[in-house]
Amino acid sequence: MLQSMRRAMIQFVFPVAVVALFFTVGSASSASADDVLSLSPPAGTAVAGHVVLISGDEEYRSEESLPMLAKILSQKHGFQCTVLFCFGPNGAEYIDPNNQEGLRGLDSLKTADLMIIATRFRRPNARQAKYITDYLNAGKPVIGLRTATHAFNGPGDFGGIPYGQFGRKILGEQWVSHHGRHKVEGCRAVLEPGAGDHPILKGIRKIFVPSDVYGVTHLTDDDEILLRGGVTESLEPNSPLVKGKKNNPMQPLAWLHTYSSPDGSTTGQSFCTTAGASVDFLSNDLRRLVVNAALFLTDREVPESADVEFVDPFYPAFYGFIKDKYFFPDMNRRPEDYGLGKSPVAFDPPGTPEWPYRPSPQLIN
Repeated sequence: MLQSMRRAMIQFVFPVAVVALFFTVGSASSASADDVLSLSPPAGTAVAGHVVLISGDEEYRSEESLPMLAKILSQKHGFQCTVLFCFGPNGAEYIDPNNQEGLRGLDSLKTADLMIIATRFRRPNARQAKYITDYLNAGKPVIGLRTATHAFNGPGDFGGIPYGQFGRKILGEQWVSHHGRHKVEGCRAVLEPGAGDHPILKGIRKIFVPSDVYGVTHLTDDDEILLRGGVTESLEPNSPLVKGKKNNPMQPLAWLHTYSSPDGSTTGQSFCTTAGASVDFLSNDLRRLVVNAALFLTDREVPESADVEFVDPFYPAFYGFIKDKYFFPDMNRRPEDYGLGKSPVAFDPPGTPEWPYRPSPQLIN
């Protein structure tokens, strides 16, 4: 009974909420292929470069956050953006982040100037992996979000870098631990002493995110820490920092890392933050941090306060695993459902704590 009710709500609430609440950016141009979401800058805008944003994680809803970031990067900062998704098994046409082998569109990296990745334990085949290998062998920049520290898993490799070592080798860190209590303690960014003049931190004043702080233990003196993550007592945005050993020292939250290409011929630069759940990006300054990093890594000027206002209303689901095998087939989302003028809505996963600090469409309050 509950299953059928939920299916009916998906079919009814999503279209009505979108019709009632989206607004269209008339000057924007968007092209969409079957397997990717392509977003072009407004007509007459000089293209700043091509950014490929790779979603695909079971927990933190990167299929929501990366299209939102692509809209900001394309419509406000002039980037051509291509968003990649994971799809269901056996050639399915619906997006299914639970399918670790479902990533499509990596050939888009052939023309990319920047890769933004937020995947978790993906298992690309050898042909797909070669596009990543070629990108890294060119020494091109990478931005890693949250689970990108453990972006890939399985027996494959990127030109000699095993899937499981992508985070450590390319971003400077791998999966270590939840340092804060998951879904109980949040995170507030704290400036690293001496880092305040870095261009990536322009306009950054306050970042609070409801995802917990990750343990980070493998960075070296060659890595440049910009922010640390202070564990907060609760998920309330003004919650005080936890007292005691947990915040002494605070874990790195955002840093720059220089990676060696898989073939050893060159080096490249990456930026990583262990924040990055879709609800985290309700923070203006977290969005600004990623936009600033994109501009910095592509040799663009970083403004004093980059425009990071949402292009379309953004209604992120809370983070958490969704084990219901019918959930994503029933949602039946396609890349174009996240395009310009659209504000898709998804159900929170089971076990979501009460968190009333986000906008919601009136129909599903």
